[in-house]
Amino acid sequence: METPPPLPFPRSTFVTAVAWVFITLSGFATLISLLQNIMVYTFFPLGQMHTAMAQAREQQQMPAYALFVFEHIREVFTGFLVLTFVVLIASVGLLKRYNWARILFVWLLAFGVIWNIAGLAWPWYFFHTMPQPPQTGPMHAQLQAMQIGMGIFSAIIGLGTAILFAWIIKRLTSSAIKSEFMKRAA
Repeated sequence: METPPPLPFPRSTFVTAVAWVFITLSGFATLISLLQNIMVYTFFPLGQMHTAMAQAREQQQMPAYALFVFEHIREVFTGFLVLTFVVLIASVGLLKRYNWARILFVWLLAFGVIWNIAGLAWPWYFFHTMPQPPQTGPMHAQLQAMQIGMGIFSAIIGLGTAILFAWIIKRLTSSAIKSEFMKRAA
């Protein structure tokens, strides 16, 4: 008498949906980041950029964060490429129900929560480190309204993303989802 093949373990729709959303987003982000890296490493004259940054530093024309980014442009773009590729690998592993991928994905989302919460201060910092226009004139009120609007919009997006990531973390660390991954490992 022949034994029937084992039944496949149940797969939650939640994990599958999260995995596919992040595979799609990180796949596009990796492709874009790869193209950006090709451009930065191929077309940017690094020597001229460093000379221009040294002049900008002497004349104090740019905020410190902008100088840092431009002085380390290759490292910044390479870092984004590595990050997007790691998210892509973790997303594929999540789809295949590898526990290491679930754990890595949770850590990446936790980083995203911290990044988004820390980013709430960015609009304030950005507008206060840029050269300020005259405090009088017709454009002053419009610029202030734009700064407030951008700050509110950024806060809504940042908080919303942090809350969404925290909710996904909570679901991925639930006992039901953990058991789904443990069944895969067995």
